[in-house]
Amino acid sequence: MTDHTQVTEKQARAVAEEARESGWQKPSFAKELYLGRFRMDLVHPHPRPSSEEAAKAERFLTRLREYCETLDPAVIEREARIPDTYVKGLAELGCFGIKIPEPYGGLGLTQVAYNQALMLVGSVHSTLSVLLSAHQSIGVPEPLKLAGTPEQKEKYLPRCAKGAVSAFLLTEPDVGSDPARLATLATPTSDGKAYELDGVKLWTTNGVVAELLVVMARVPKSEGHPGGVTAFIVEADSPGITVERRNAFMGLRGIENGVTRFHKVRVPKENVVGGEGKGLRIALATLNTGRLSVPASCAGAGKWALKIARQWSAERVQWGKPVGDHEAVARKISFIAATTYALEAVVDLSAHMADEGRNDIRIEAALAKLWASEMAWLIADELVQIRGGRGYETAESLAARGERAVPAEQLLRDLRINRIFEGSTEIMHLLIAREAVDAHLGAAGDLADAEADLRSKATAAAKASGFYARWLPQLVAGKGQLPTSFREFGPLAGHLRFVERTARKLARSTFYGMARWQAGLEKRQAFLARIVDIGAELFAMSASCVRAEMEREDDAERGASAYELADAFCEQSRLRIARLFDELWYNTDSGDRRLAKAVLDGRYSWLEAGVLDPSEGTGPWIADWRAGASQHDNVARRYLSATR
Repeated sequence: MTDHTQVTEKQARAVAEEARESGWQKPSFAKELYLGRFRMDLVHPHPRPSSEEAAKAERFLTRLREYCETLDPAVIEREARIPDTYVKGLAELGCFGIKIPEPYGGLGLTQVAYNQALMLVGSVHSTLSVLLSAHQSIGVPEPLKLAGTPEQKEKYLPRCAKGAVSAFLLTEPDVGSDPARLATLATPTSDGKAYELDGVKLWTTNGVVAELLVVMARVPKSEGHPGGVTAFIVEADSPGITVERRNAFMGLRGIENGVTRFHKVRVPKENVVGGEGKGLRIALATLNTGRLSVPASCAGAGKWALKIARQWSAERVQWGKPVGDHEAVARKISFIAATTYALEAVVDLSAHMADEGRNDIRIEAALAKLWASEMAWLIADELVQIRGGRGYETAESLAARGERAVPAEQLLRDLRINRIFEGSTEIMHLLIAREAVDAHLGAAGDLADAEADLRSKATAAAKASGFYARWLPQLVAGKGQLPTSFREFGPLAGHLRFVERTARKLARSTFYGMARWQAGLEKRQAFLARIVDIGAELFAMSASCVRAEMEREDDAERGASAYELADAFCEQSRLRIARLFDELWYNTDSGDRRLAKAVLDGRYSWLEAGVLDPSEGTGPWIADWRAGASQHDNVARRYLSATR
């Protein structure tokens, strides 16, 4: 059997490349943006739901809001779990089947309505949105909708819609974003009717309480079995499955996340989703829309932060006037308001495009997740700063001494994970960069292959010259240089002209990087990250302007204020873009790489002297600390025994 713990970088890249969707059957606004083409026709006029869809969503959201108003978030935070009555109530409203089609017992609502529901429940407590999104965005329903057989859908979707919680199990103790090293095995049985699963899965969100699991496991290649990473639907109460512990985190204190072990777990062959070896492709396809749950939650957090910042900054008086009147605080409030508007614009536009299905949104969804998770974290940090000591103090402590229980510090803790799960910021940069430079890699061919010989590179250079001879002249001039372009957007027209000009500049910069480093470009992760971040800002600017224009068409008064928010956001975004462009070529990347290598080699280990490491100490307080950790494990085990 191959030892998948020892996988080379080349092998890992090959697995990832095989799993990604290589073709582009539909247009992509973001893909075109990275190529220097500003395709406004792909996002404007802003997509809208039908009147029937909108009315159906509003009826559901009204009922959901009424129910959410009866829930106490302090209970979840204090007990570090979601009460069973809350879960039951959400199930009765149909929240576990929001996107599941009506023929299978679901509500059959749109991605837009689903995102609005996540924002609403997340404003009660973040773990409620995590519970629902882990179940529907990446759990059993979404993979089945994409690749399930009719029999699988009939069997499992009605259960999911009624509230049978599901979970997605990919990560392992030694495997995060490198699926080539996946160690969980699914061995075909001798009778050919099933597979036996063996392995351990880590950070299984919903896995502690789930009834149904989507498990990614490697099928060994053999006669009659193409093998590869494969997706299985597994009953959580199957013999051989053990939930070994319930993990605890700095935030999301009600999350049902654990460690799950599989020992000779028999899974019928009918439970394979999409076929052997298709697991990673299914996972990536699931995340194309599944990732939108993160920016939806981030937009909801921004709205909540804006409300708290507005109320506090108007009420709190320092030096004779409200703190919001002081410029130092006013800058923070402006940032929160403008960015929250952009957050909602980005997630709403992406969700509408997902519902329409006419565009390929793999880059847009990834950009939304990346950008929203980073900006929401900054918003939460600014909110804590605005509230000062009361921002750092817990809601429970505030209430105990008679003040309003505002969980600002909890928001900061809860949002921090968004920059890590469903693709960390670093992985999202690499994923988006791969798609953004796809056309260049296709044109450059062996020029981008470090192992190609000189003859192959010469042939590739000839091929690339033809592509660039046609493409580069298109980047010289465009509508962004014409003062009359986009004039239907009034005062926002200048920002859209900036987006068009900057998209061309971004494409030229990508070409310069490709020409300079060729096969070495993939190693320039900091350069690629900045390229991606510039595109993310341009996408957010576009979404904000398009949304403001739509709101102006619907309501002139609200549209005027929407234009103000969009204008403020675009001004702030342009400053960030200017800094990113400067840092493309003037940075400390080379020095940072050298210093990091020296750190890893132990050159500066002397700098670590003078502090204690509780994981390595031997004093009595260390024993107490470890005993506390063991006690936590015992509490988790008792909890698991009671709930399984």
